[in-house]
Amino acid sequence: MDNVYNETTEPQAKPSRRLFGCTLRHLRGWRLPTKAFQAILSLLAVICEEIVEDCIKCGGLYFFEFISCSAFLLSLLILCVYCTDVYETFGEDKVQRVNLWTMRAIVVCFLLASIVLAATSSGSAVENAACVFGFLASGAFSSEIIIQCFHSQKQNVNGSSENPGNAQSYTENQPLNKQS
Repeated sequence: MDNVYNETTEPQAKPSRRLFGCTLRHLRGWRLPTKAFQAILSLLAVICEEIVEDCIKCGGLYFFEFISCSAFLLSLLILCVYCTDVYETFGEDKVQRVNLWTMRAIVVCFLLASIVLAATSSGSAVENAACVFGFLASGAFSSEIIIQCFHSQKQNVNGSSENPGNAQSYTENQPLNKQS
């Protein structure tokens, strides 16, 4: 007689093999193009700034160089977090919170650096291009903040309960088991 009983547990499914653990699962919808534009525009700002050969007031250019390079590297880092298993390690809430605060800091710094560059540039075409890409990158970073706030506000409206203010109702205040 062969084995009468079948195995009661299913074999464990093998985890899907992804290249370097990368996936675009967390970058669906509007987030992937926004992240791509942020990285591309900040890279173009860095490239244009690096092409500048001579400057009259170099402080603004150096400040812009630091901020644009930092923004590019941070945008790549956050993109890597979204695309790898690190997203699951930290959890969605923490990643979203860090992303939102990082984007806010980048917008403020990039906008300030672009204004400083515009004020201190000598007017060369490459400096003007760097300045334009700086303002466009600031817009790309701020668009993510606006879209994220819109989606979270929409989620709060759709997910709001009939019991505003978390006020406990009469039945919620009653004990689970009646004691005699």
